[in-house]
Amino acid sequence: MSQGALSHLKVLDLSRVLAGPLAGQVLGDLGADVLKIEHPDRGDDTRGWGPPYMRDAAGAASAESAYFMAANRNKRSLTVDMATPEGQALLQRLAGRADVLIENFKVGSLARYGLDYATLAARHPRLIYCSITGFGQQGPYAARAGYDFLIQGLGGLMSVTGTPDAPLKAGVALVDVMTGLYADIGILAALAALERTGQGQWVDVSLLDVQIAGLVNQAMNYLATGRAPGRLGNAHPSIVPYQDFPTADGWMILAVGNDGQFARLAQACGQPQWAQDERFATNAARVAHREQLIPLLCEATRTRTTADWVQLLESQAVPCGPINDLAGVFADPHVQARGAAVRVPHPTLGEVPLVASPLRLSATPVSYRRAPPRLGEQGEQAVRDWLGEDG
Repeated sequence: MSQGALSHLKVLDLSRVLAGPLAGQVLGDLGADVLKIEHPDRGDDTRGWGPPYMRDAAGAASAESAYFMAANRNKRSLTVDMATPEGQALLQRLAGRADVLIENFKVGSLARYGLDYATLAARHPRLIYCSITGFGQQGPYAARAGYDFLIQGLGGLMSVTGTPDAPLKAGVALVDVMTGLYADIGILAALAALERTGQGQWVDVSLLDVQIAGLVNQAMNYLATGRAPGRLGNAHPSIVPYQDFPTADGWMILAVGNDGQFARLAQACGQPQWAQDERFATNAARVAHREQLIPLLCEATRTRTTADWVQLLESQAVPCGPINDLAGVFADPHVQARGAAVRVPHPTLGEVPLVASPLRLSATPVSYRRAPPRLGEQGEQAVRDWLGEDG
């Protein structure tokens, strides 16, 4: 197998919970040597975030939480007490050998350990130093701790998610996930600049900045009009029909993106005249008259099962689909064909299932070299690899 695209890189991962560890995992999937630094007693906070916990081959529960396993493969774990002079000295030496450092401590808190950007960059000017915080390195809120749920509220995501009567957060920590990915984009951009300039830099990524950027068209709708968009449940502010609809045995999604698709939908519903009705003939008209159209569509969609509708509408090139639970997702033949789940050997659990990377690179594919590490696993070997036998 060819080496990963980032197999030449060493990444010192001082982060914990989700955004930072996910950023490190993606770099590890791409081949980087990622050394995760953890507290000697408790490790990453998410090691205790359960149930559920992973089970061994005999079905017995282990101490490995599913949450931790989601964001920490392809890493080695080194336990270090950075409150001690010895721990600080070791981490400073490791930082000198790292190409990339990822941290998500509160603003300014690593300076007391000599692990802040200014200190390390003065000694190691090629270092790419990525800080992930709730609110960024400056501003009135910089000293605050940031949590995904709080950011979804403060940053406006919940204002457009849920029903008109009830704001809702996303069902996963979506802001953390996006922040981890944006952190990787920043790191890769800084590495590209390093090749040209020989100079490292500080990558400052905050959950709030990322969440606002992630509002994309909804944020632009506000900037363009001065009117804050509201919550429409599963409906779309600018496209109709684009939401969930009841069927004879459950629900399905229609995602009709143009007038041709709507005409084919109307034909499939036995109502071809809808496509000529001036209230529904164009998307702009359908948006203006959604309160008239949606009940008509609901009446029609209740006449068939979800599976029957999906089969019929797919044959007519009308975008649609079921609303799967996760059992349905991983049983889907296309999901299976894409290899969305992988099994990786684990030193105590046999093989563990993990969610696969979505990256498909033809020449330098991702690899699953290590299961998420047990606390301290392979850390001492990593120190020898990075610093030499005398490390």
